[in-house]
Amino acid sequence: MAYKLVKLHRSRQNRMIAGVMGGVSEYLGWNPTLTRLLFVIISTASAAVPGILIYVVMHYDNCRNAF
Repeated sequence: MAYKLVKLHRSRQNRMIAGVMGGVSEYLGWNPTLTRLLFVIISTASAAVPGILIYVVMHYDNCRNAF
């Protein structure tokens, strides 16, 4: 069985704000709406720190690779 190597990225198709959760859902093979809902629940329960870190890291990585 052949596996396709997929890189974690910001989505261009499943984009609501910045495409981060769309990219995570594409990477994991999950439904984007359920991924966003899970993200909101986890971020709310943990004072939003993990959510902010995900956006900062993926945005910085995308900006760094653009140049």
